[in-house]
Amino acid sequence: MKKYYFEEIKKCEMCEESTDSHKVMGQRLNKSQGLSPKKRHGISVSVRKCCKCGLIYSNPMPIPFDIQDHYGTPPEDYWRASYFEWKETYFSRQIKFAKELLPFKKGMKALDIGAGLGKAMISMDKAGFDSYGFEPSDPFYERAVNKMKISPDKIKKGMVETIEYPKNEFDFITYGAVFEHLYHPAQTLERAMEWLKPGGIVHIEVPSSKHFIAKIINFYYRLRGTNYVTNISPMHTPFHLYEYSLESFKELGKKLNFTIEHHYIDVCEIYFIPKFLHPLLRLYMKWTNKGMQLTVYLRKNNS
Repeated sequence: MKKYYFEEIKKCEMCEESTDSHKVMGQRLNKSQGLSPKKRHGISVSVRKCCKCGLIYSNPMPIPFDIQDHYGTPPEDYWRASYFEWKETYFSRQIKFAKELLPFKKGMKALDIGAGLGKAMISMDKAGFDSYGFEPSDPFYERAVNKMKISPDKIKKGMVETIEYPKNEFDFITYGAVFEHLYHPAQTLERAMEWLKPGGIVHIEVPSSKHFIAKIINFYYRLRGTNYVTNISPMHTPFHLYEYSLESFKELGKKLNFTIEHHYIDVCEIYFIPKFLHPLLRLYMKWTNKGMQLTVYLRKNNS
């Protein structure tokens, strides 16, 4: 059984507005809630939304005593055998934008924060980067080295709070789909910006706090007479701790001295909604930028 301590959040992680004025959205269970959350039992936390930048988070924030309770599960338990196969198209879209924004020169250094199996590192190496990475999960790190043949000289095991790299070392840093799993993402991005060269690019993919399907599901829960919400999942897979808006990054950029160079929103998969409605919902989310995933490319300012 996972053991947690609960940290009270007093200010927004991204814009630092006091949480006293933040909107209470509802409750989130420590397990999948399904269509009838009233029939489920467990521990719940309050889900809140920052009124200034739109960040969604839980308050208090449940933090496991051992991070391996969340991320120590072998990757084979999550993914099929095909997940361990690297393909040329893997991470290609992200590399394309990074090369255009830098502009790219062969041998530029890249860092993958939360490298997982190291597949993005393989893609970046083949695209001309000199890539490095680190991974906090014991089994993922082991698979990266032994199964994917990532050199231990290129990938470290550890968390962003304790890993060390020289200042102004990298041209490109990617979090991939990691930023929503970090308990204090603003602090980790501040560290990453120290490792990044002036003018360098940070790539981040996160769940959007404006996701339209989440609003539909929350409305459904209200119709069922509950105060549950589907946003985030701080105590069960996939362990999402935050949902972000573009405004969240704009506000943090004022403090950390970066600029949003490029962004886009992907609709992604649609769950829990009848399939005949999917084409219409996809069209609406594409037009209104209310899809599931927000991707940002951040440039470190020169001064």
